[in-house]
Amino acid sequence: MSDPMQEIMASFFVECEELLEALVDALQTMSDGDVDAETINVAFRAVHSIKGGAGAFGLEDLVGFAHQFETVMDLCRSGSLTADARLLDLFFRCSDMLSDLVRASRDHAPIDTANRDAMLAELTGYSGDDAGGNAPAAEIDFAPMTIDLGDLDGPDLSLDDLPPLPGGTDLQAETDEDPALDGEAKQLLHVTFRASPELYDSGNDPRSLLKSLASLAPCSVSVDCDPTPSLPDVSTLGSRLSWTIVISGPVAPNAVREVFEFVEDVCTLRIQAAGPGAAHSPAAKAKASPPEVTAAPETSVGEAEAHDPAPGVSSGDPQASSTSKASAKPSATVRVDIERIDRLVNLVGELVINQAMLSQSITAENIPANSSVLVGLEEFLQLTRDIQESVMMIRAQPVKSLFQRMSRITREASAAIGKPVKLVTEGEATEIDKTAIERLADPLTHMIRNAVDHRLEAPEVRRAAGKPEQGEIRLCAYHRSGRVLIEVGDNGGGINREKVRTIAITKGLIPEDAVLSDAEIDQLLFLPGFSTADKVSNLSGRGVGMDVVKTQIAALGGRVAIESIPGQGTTFSISLPLTLAVLDGMVISVAGETLVVPLGSIVETLSLTPGDLSPVAPGQYVVRVRDRFVPVLDLGTELGYRPPRRADESGIALLISPEEGRLVALLVDTIDDQRQVVIKGLQESYGHVPGVAAATILGDGQIALILDPTDLVQNASLQDDSTATGRKAS
Repeated sequence: MSDPMQEIMASFFVECEELLEALVDALQTMSDGDVDAETINVAFRAVHSIKGGAGAFGLEDLVGFAHQFETVMDLCRSGSLTADARLLDLFFRCSDMLSDLVRASRDHAPIDTANRDAMLAELTGYSGDDAGGNAPAAEIDFAPMTIDLGDLDGPDLSLDDLPPLPGGTDLQAETDEDPALDGEAKQLLHVTFRASPELYDSGNDPRSLLKSLASLAPCSVSVDCDPTPSLPDVSTLGSRLSWTIVISGPVAPNAVREVFEFVEDVCTLRIQAAGPGAAHSPAAKAKASPPEVTAAPETSVGEAEAHDPAPGVSSGDPQASSTSKASAKPSATVRVDIERIDRLVNLVGELVINQAMLSQSITAENIPANSSVLVGLEEFLQLTRDIQESVMMIRAQPVKSLFQRMSRITREASAAIGKPVKLVTEGEATEIDKTAIERLADPLTHMIRNAVDHRLEAPEVRRAAGKPEQGEIRLCAYHRSGRVLIEVGDNGGGINREKVRTIAITKGLIPEDAVLSDAEIDQLLFLPGFSTADKVSNLSGRGVGMDVVKTQIAALGGRVAIESIPGQGTTFSISLPLTLAVLDGMVISVAGETLVVPLGSIVETLSLTPGDLSPVAPGQYVVRVRDRFVPVLDLGTELGYRPPRRADESGIALLISPEEGRLVALLVDTIDDQRQVVIKGLQESYGHVPGVAAATILGDGQIALILDPTDLVQNASLQDDSTATGRKAS
């Protein structure tokens, strides 16, 4: 039987990931120059929520750091501190440390105490809090309640018949007196808090909430009791209690609400602001008429955001009001174990296969096209596609979390190498398969570290070249032709191709007399053991990295390309399939073999007649497509199925675009069908097979290879005939 507390803690850590994402978003917005009150509040609330949840589970290291972090953030909220570049840099580093502490608490791993203590010291330098993150909340001592129950004899005794509580129903308890409480010009916050029975049933304690309030500013507290019911009607005693708190100090209503955010569904909260000269004693306030309300009316915590505009924003601004209301109602989500989604994806794959088998069987029976069976089959086919797309949408996730991790990598690499670098991201909402997101982290890490270490110049070099001293790395994601493209670019000095060629010759990677194009020289960067670093550093220089990048991307069914302009920068482009489970493919035949070409890679199809192919070299042809000549790749010959075909033979060509602006025609024998196919990986059993992305099972049970046309073209174009023949024979 599972431990309920462990499940609750697991949910807390999942929520922490979301809060950390919101924190980094807010900090990035502030870094971009939009330092408004609401953005600071978003960052503060994220840290405060992590602190509150961690406190419930006794995670003291996490609580202590978060407390000091939010203390400095609160100074920014109140205007005591300005969020300049230096402070924002500290906030970013603190968010990284907070993330490390969350993961260490989750995995029971050791923490970097030296780094944590150094950051706490920096935060203390801003806050002036010598106690650091371990400062305890102020204590609130409640006066003891003494009730004289009198004579309880008698069968019909009711609590209504009991004598009144000594001194009335106000139970007053105040913190140590503070002169600020006596200032007539000081504005007060009057807070009324009533707990429902469910608050106690869930294990929450109002005393802890009141202590948290006392840690914000000096306050005084009184407890109010409802009229006592008769004995048969008595339920939870706490449901009859409410507290009145008077807070004096620079505390925003939002900060008060955040104290109660974990019990928002099981309590009622009312926050009122009284003008100067209001009574300070809780006992006096309980007997006096309510003060004039200048803030929000009574509201539950869940509705509070809609009534409390951010500081500096007019409550009469309809646009601001609508924005607040919209943010107060996030969309409902359900957290599901990834293994359950994987099982659902596999079942959908089997459904696609069975639909194809059923379709092929019905076709073989020569059933009339207008029969009810075929009509039902078409509806079944559409339903299958809708289910498949819905399941893929469940599995797909935005790349935002991945990009945020790269933001941290950039900051750490920049600090390690001593170069000022900023990361600019675009297309964070682009969705990709979750598995691909997890497995892209290492390749992108290598690319960004190499960009900082190798390709971005030192500040003095950039200044001499007329560039800004701060280097820039661009991380972009977008959809194109049924695939996801992720680009990692920089504005550095570009690839020194002469240096790359010299190093490759020195290491024996290429012959000294080799004649290579710029694109071929760029591809040398992916050879095992290749490095352009002059010395080994913490970031690079050991010749391990870019070859791993290409291998890992190929394992995802993707490919990587390089574009570099000397003096202007370099861009690495990663192309990946949208999903790793199902794709739309064109079923073709070549020399009697059935193959599948991804539909997204096909630009158009051509029907060739004898004489359409023009020879340019032995076994090499081009075909004229409108106003240009396109090179031809005989698929049967490239795969080793048959000898080269003659120019006077007819056939079919699939026009593909392996690179931007480039076209290649793949010669095939016939096009059999267009259908969805289920991807079955070959990597674990056979490793990487050039030109082959995966395999699938067709409707008749036949296994067909799914081709990677771009990989086929690249392998064919980079090898001479003898090398290609030897590879095909093997």
